[in-house]
Amino acid sequence: MSDVNAPRGSGIPPVPEVPQVPDVPHVPEVPEVPPIPRAEFGGPPAGQPAGPPAADPPYAGPPSAGPSQAGPAGPAGPSGPASPPPPGSGYPYPPTPGTQPATRQPLLSILSLVAGVVGLLGLPVAFVPFVGGVLTLLLPAAAIVLGALGRTREPHARGLWLTGLITGIVGVALALLSIVVWVIIFASMPSTYYYR
Repeated sequence: MSDVNAPRGSGIPPVPEVPQVPDVPHVPEVPEVPPIPRAEFGGPPAGQPAGPPAADPPYAGPPSAGPSQAGPAGPAGPSGPASPPPPGSGYPYPPTPGTQPATRQPLLSILSLVAGVVGLLGLPVAFVPFVGGVLTLLLPAAAIVLGALGRTREPHARGLWLTGLITGIVGVALALLSIVVWVIIFASMPSTYYYR
């Protein structure tokens, strides 16, 4: 067989040699993760072999420390306090870090806001003589009362009750203004009707 790189008389240039591929850099090893203590999660402590999971007994409520407690006595003896239950015995899980407990909705503040906004949206009813002004007083007045109650009982919902108070005050002012305007209009009309 002939050498591939040997020149031939046909004018084909020789095939260049393939360059060497550099070595791949060394990848550092991943550090070992420390073991998680299993006692926090209801399992056996670290270092003990994990057996099959035991079924949790049904939840019977918090243990009572009185003398009427039935069952074997704890390490303190029959008159001592009962020992705490082992982990994983049916008690609820502790709250997850970063979560907040459920809080009550600020109902009075929400109602104040809704009454104030609906009262402002219903202001065109004030163009009905007298009755419209009285009707448009009801919801804004309720918004003021509910906003004041929300201010004392639900101080954390400041934006809601404050908006309810402001819209209620504006609604009451406009309703009173419409009543005054209608009174002036009807008082200034000439009375041309004479009864005989």
